[in-house]
Amino acid sequence: MRGRGAGYAPPPPPQRFEEHFNIIPIHNLLIDHPSLRNPSVRAAAAALRTVGDLRKPQFAPWHDGMDLMDWLGVFFGFQHDNVRNQRENLVLHLANSQMRLQPPPAVADVLESSVLRRFRRKLLQNYTTWCSYLGRRSNVRLSNSRDFDLLRRELLQLRQKLRGVEMGLLLIRLGGTMMISMSIFGAEGVFGDSSGLLILKAIFSRLAAIIVAWKDAGTPWQALENRDVQVELLTVFITWGGLRFLQSVLDAGTQYSLVSRETMWLGTRMVLKSIVAVTWTIVFGVFYGKIWSQKNSDGRWSYEADQRIITFLWAVFVFVIPELLALVLFILPWIRNVIEETDWMILYLLTWWFHTRIFVGRGLREGLVNNIKYTLFWIVVLASKFSFSYFLQIKPLVAPTKALLSLTTVNYRWHEFFNNTNRAAVILLWIPVVLIYLMDLQIWYSIFSSIVGGAIGLFSHLGEIRNIHQFSLRFQFFAGALQFNLMADDQTINLAATLVHKLRDAIRRLQLRYGLGQPYKKIESSQVEATRFALIWNEIITIMREEDLISDQELELMELPPNCWQIRVIRWPCFLLRNELRLALNQAGQMSDKHDRELWQKVCKNEYRRCAVIEAYDSIRYLLLEIVKYGTEENSIVTTLFMEIDQSVQFEKFTRAYKMTVLPQIHAQLISLIELLMMPKKNTGRVVNVLQALYELSVREFPRAKKSIGQLRQEGLAPQNPTTDAGLLFENAVQFPDDGDALFYKQLRRLQTILMSRDSMHNVPKNIEVRRRIAFFSNSLFMNMPRAPQVERMMAFSVLTPYYDEEVLYGKEMLRSPNEDGISTLFYLQKIYEDEWANFMERMYREGMQDEDDIWTTKARELRLWASYRGQTLSRTIRGMMYYYRALKMLAFLDSASEMELRQGSQEIASLGSLKQNSGLNGPGSGMPPASRNLNRASSVMSLLFKGHEFGSALMKYTYVVTCQLYGSQKGKGDHRAEEILYLMKNNEALRIAYVDEVSLGREEVEYYSVLVKYDQQLKKEVEIYRIRLPGPLKLGEGKPENQNHAIIFTRGDAVQTIDMNQDNYFEEALKMRNLLEEFKTYYGIRRPTILGLRENIFTGSVSSLAWFMSAQEMSFVTLGQRVLANPLKVRMHYGHPDVFDRFWFLTRGGISKASRVINISEDIFAGFNCTLRGGNVTHHEYIQVGKGRDVGLNQIAMFEAKVSSGNGEQVLSRDVYRLGHRLDFFRMLSFFFTSVGSYFNTMMVVLTVYAFLWGHLYLALSGVERSVRDSASNNKALGTILNQQFIIQMGMFTALPMIVENSLDNGFLPAVWDFSTMQLQLASLFYTFSMGTRTHFFGRTILHGGAKYRATGRGFVVQHKSFAENYRLYARSHFVKAIELGVILTVYASHSEMAKNTFVYIAMTISSWFLVVSWIMSPFVFNPSGFDWLKTVYDFDDFMNWIWYSGGVFAKADQSWEIWWYEEQDHLRKTGLWGKSLEIILDLRFFFFQYGVVYQLNITGGNTSIGVYLLSWIYMVVAVAIYVVMAYARDNSPS
Repeated sequence: MRGRGAGYAPPPPPQRFEEHFNIIPIHNLLIDHPSLRNPSVRAAAAALRTVGDLRKPQFAPWHDGMDLMDWLGVFFGFQHDNVRNQRENLVLHLANSQMRLQPPPAVADVLESSVLRRFRRKLLQNYTTWCSYLGRRSNVRLSNSRDFDLLRRELLQLRQKLRGVEMGLLLIRLGGTMMISMSIFGAEGVFGDSSGLLILKAIFSRLAAIIVAWKDAGTPWQALENRDVQVELLTVFITWGGLRFLQSVLDAGTQYSLVSRETMWLGTRMVLKSIVAVTWTIVFGVFYGKIWSQKNSDGRWSYEADQRIITFLWAVFVFVIPELLALVLFILPWIRNVIEETDWMILYLLTWWFHTRIFVGRGLREGLVNNIKYTLFWIVVLASKFSFSYFLQIKPLVAPTKALLSLTTVNYRWHEFFNNTNRAAVILLWIPVVLIYLMDLQIWYSIFSSIVGGAIGLFSHLGEIRNIHQFSLRFQFFAGALQFNLMADDQTINLAATLVHKLRDAIRRLQLRYGLGQPYKKIESSQVEATRFALIWNEIITIMREEDLISDQELELMELPPNCWQIRVIRWPCFLLRNELRLALNQAGQMSDKHDRELWQKVCKNEYRRCAVIEAYDSIRYLLLEIVKYGTEENSIVTTLFMEIDQSVQFEKFTRAYKMTVLPQIHAQLISLIELLMMPKKNTGRVVNVLQALYELSVREFPRAKKSIGQLRQEGLAPQNPTTDAGLLFENAVQFPDDGDALFYKQLRRLQTILMSRDSMHNVPKNIEVRRRIAFFSNSLFMNMPRAPQVERMMAFSVLTPYYDEEVLYGKEMLRSPNEDGISTLFYLQKIYEDEWANFMERMYREGMQDEDDIWTTKARELRLWASYRGQTLSRTIRGMMYYYRALKMLAFLDSASEMELRQGSQEIASLGSLKQNSGLNGPGSGMPPASRNLNRASSVMSLLFKGHEFGSALMKYTYVVTCQLYGSQKGKGDHRAEEILYLMKNNEALRIAYVDEVSLGREEVEYYSVLVKYDQQLKKEVEIYRIRLPGPLKLGEGKPENQNHAIIFTRGDAVQTIDMNQDNYFEEALKMRNLLEEFKTYYGIRRPTILGLRENIFTGSVSSLAWFMSAQEMSFVTLGQRVLANPLKVRMHYGHPDVFDRFWFLTRGGISKASRVINISEDIFAGFNCTLRGGNVTHHEYIQVGKGRDVGLNQIAMFEAKVSSGNGEQVLSRDVYRLGHRLDFFRMLSFFFTSVGSYFNTMMVVLTVYAFLWGHLYLALSGVERSVRDSASNNKALGTILNQQFIIQMGMFTALPMIVENSLDNGFLPAVWDFSTMQLQLASLFYTFSMGTRTHFFGRTILHGGAKYRATGRGFVVQHKSFAENYRLYARSHFVKAIELGVILTVYASHSEMAKNTFVYIAMTISSWFLVVSWIMSPFVFNPSGFDWLKTVYDFDDFMNWIWYSGGVFAKADQSWEIWWYEEQDHLRKTGLWGKSLEIILDLRFFFFQYGVVYQLNITGGNTSIGVYLLSWIYMVVAVAIYVVMAYARDNSPS
């Protein structure tokens, strides 16, 4: 690398006023910026500016405005932008920490020393632990003094530490960490304790079971009563000693490179362990032999023989003393943690024999409670597994095994080399059983994890609100739950979290959850709480309207309008009040002779009905007084009429004073009146007629007592002038509201809905996604979550998204270009999201579109956004993540808004929102005024209420960094992606783009910079914030983690959420982020969390049947699977990108992304490995969710499965898995194995079992053994045993149980069963079996040969037919070849097996295998669009043949030439090691066996079974090949 000293010399700093700031303008505190109004920011900045008497640099100019950061930068040569970046980072963190102080500091403008000291302690925790481990004294010491000079020195050391963290990340990026670790810790271990020894222990338990089962006894305990069996069981200790030796050999094989002159004691321990293991094995063997020799000499179990058994048991006791000690430490895990974490040499000497002393992987034991939970889980699983295996696998095979061993008259149909034994047949019979025994624990884990996960989900209150109907029933309590969880509690701010306070919160949560009390009464009586709830709820559904998930009409039906028209109750959303008024009218008619109180009590049993009645009454009164001119006699009559009704209600004589049977007639006339008022052109005459009809009904028909005209005039219910004609009443008193009064017409529509609504409104909202989101959001508020602090006091966080060159926005041509079937992407989206397209077009017409063709011209950008928001694009991810910023601004406003501000704000939003929706609801040709067509969206309406500080608060608490690695080169090339990213920056204030800029210096020298940019809203252009030079090129390791590592220095806050660019977020979920971040303060077990796991929602399930299958499988993993891993198993790692990291904890421990090439291809999981090994804690929280997209086409899914499977293969070879296997206790290691690499290993074992089963039975059929045992007495038992093994294989269906259980929790049992049945009818089993083949192939190849690589899957919609040549290239090696092999074996077996003559037996034995063959061959055709179209089949055949016979040059690619593809497919064999090549050869020898068996079945030598027949077949083959070669050579060299 070029001139390090000169290259790192700090450039001359630019003038402060020219610098563009990121979040806080620290360089100019006089700027009017919202964040600078915060005293904590001023305090942190002032602390940095206190340079005091520090020695000024002599070789660089020093200005008065420079601070401690500048001092460090000048003295140590740090880059100027690096200094600026760390300055803002430090100021922001210190300011946010001071805001959270409890109680608040006495002097707000002075930085509290406790804030700085706490931060410094967290940053240096790992460093001080490392010093203690090395036995060195830390060079950084903490002081409790409040002296300001010490405070300044702490600031300097913090800066140095932050710089060290940054340089560490650069070293990781350069691969230095990988090389250093390789030299210290040696080569990667294969499997380690987590797989190899697990298999050995399984074999150990199986041998014991076989010993017991070999004795023909009814039950195991009856067999154990036999002294011979008891003594035979002692051989397990001989096996144990042998396994100890094997373990020592494995340890030596994986750690031999650690041995050097400095670590000679490590090599000594390896040798001693092997010697001790061999010694114990010999000792046990000698003692065991003496037992039987004494018994045989005595002829019985004599006293001397018993004494020798006791001697053997004494040896066993000495042998298991270390195991007993380990058991004690397992029962008391805190003692084990203390021993491992204490750096005393005496403890190291005492534990030297048992494990290597390393810094990473110490103190991994969990607390006693968690220890008990996951231990009990595995005891139950293992007990079930061993019981099942003994009675249905091992014991039934004992009799057939004995029969085969005793069979002596076998008529072999080939040349048999070992005629005197049938052990080969026995081995082949037992191999599939042993393989099943090794992998069926995965099935038992799936069963019990489903049960436990379902139970935990139920106790966590998941799925209590599953649909809109249940949501409607609990909406009243939902309002209270939203207030309780999302609104900051003043008591949590001003008081400590006392036990009384926690108890009060728990009681309140129980009241809300189980409907105790009437929390909505509190909201009804409190205008502040009602308005806050209305603002939040209305913002949620407004955003759903912006997303085009609901229509304008549904928005009005779902919103909660503010109080107006003098209505006395909560104005619940209209869709909750459906049919309630009509039901109340029916109740009134049925109870017309009852007392008022009795009728009202019945109405009030339903809160919605009560509110509907009161709101309708108040609205009708306001409406009539509004349209009847004030000051007229008619207005006075209406007022008097309502006063009389009010008095009768007040004195509880309403039913005695009025006829309830007249109410339906009044109701009908009111509906007619509203319909007339809603017409574009008002008909005064008809309105007068309806008012007169209402007058007649109300004054003459409605009262029970008939009154004369005189009485009516006297009471003010009739015109006072007797000459007035009753027919002219209201004729001159009607006044219509202004057509532009959108608020009036909005309330009128609401009244019309209440009066006319029927059960048809059960379908509101129509969109399934809206229903799901509302149900989940409402349900989550009744779950346990921390109380939300105020925005000012919440933890700050960032979101980091890596982006390479995927789609940002879909282009117009991409959307409208049809495929070969005439189907365009837009047409495809219109059919999938039909209702959302209709909502989008409605919004476009409302926003000014005149014609549908304008969608491609004036509204093209909106169209592209609409389509992009339904794909897996960067724009969708950015929109979702920016909901955090929008939510924080609104919550900051609600935290500080007064009652007056809330009331005025809600009225203002209501009026502007009414204008916005008015023209849309009435349609473009309705004649209503276009009052909303030039208005902005409701998002800007909400921002009108902000007072200014909300923007500063949100920016200080949230930053979104998208690391667009190629953005610089894309700008240089004029790539459309760069323009689209700039557009996204322009429309999202908190968005920052980080990229790598390559600057050419000439002479082939290039400098690399990490650059951060933003869009300046004042300058109206993109501005560069930081430019930090890198020591070299970015991409040395895997691309994605490298992309994250270079940009993580630009993140801010205490936490960072990692988000992939195929993810989405929801506004209502963003509201709960404050609650989630509080989890970092809670202990889960003996540790606080360092990774907060989040629930994911797979949003691509509706795209296709394959996408549904994939999303269903993925949903069970990211919900139920993660739930069980976190609790009770305590082995949740980091499997995806919604998780939230403790930012500073990870920055001081290697970062969040390991980037070593190949080995870290699945970088996600290694963050979890690193967290667990370094004493972190990973939790899972399901009250908040993030959207995630998955692959939607078969080829995309196959590539994804290949990438993940290869990544798991590399994990098996990694140091992290090796350490976890050695350092976790046995039961936690079981959890880790069967939920990570073990899952893929066992999938491979399933396929190997099928292979072993079929090849074994082919051997029995071709050799003649099967025919010989056909008539034996044990035939029935043998057949039953074989069928049992097939049943075991078919038990794999239980792996689908987690999917069914999770679906039952979310949607109910019957819908879950229906969905599962529908999936089977759509051939889901075919797809899952095919995916099993993909995982097996790539996992096995990586294990054998390594060489995993990243495979770009593509995230677009699958609307095109894939050619057979493409499918062949992708699936030939992984599926087609293997399926053809199994199909040939099944066919040959059917033609030569005696059992195959019985059709039922053959079908029962081979149905699973045939299904696998069909799945692997047919799936690429079944799940390919137009896969069976005849014309496309013809084209595919021609294309395939052209590919096969292509004779291009050396520059041909694999998709052009079969030959090039073949060489690429065999590339792994050229790069693999000796072991890989040897194993590949050994596996391929099975085809010679197939040839050997088939040759003797051809009967070409009259039944001769001599070995010469086989040799003769080889001669024939060699001769045939030679003749072909000669003929080909002659043809090629013949003259033309």
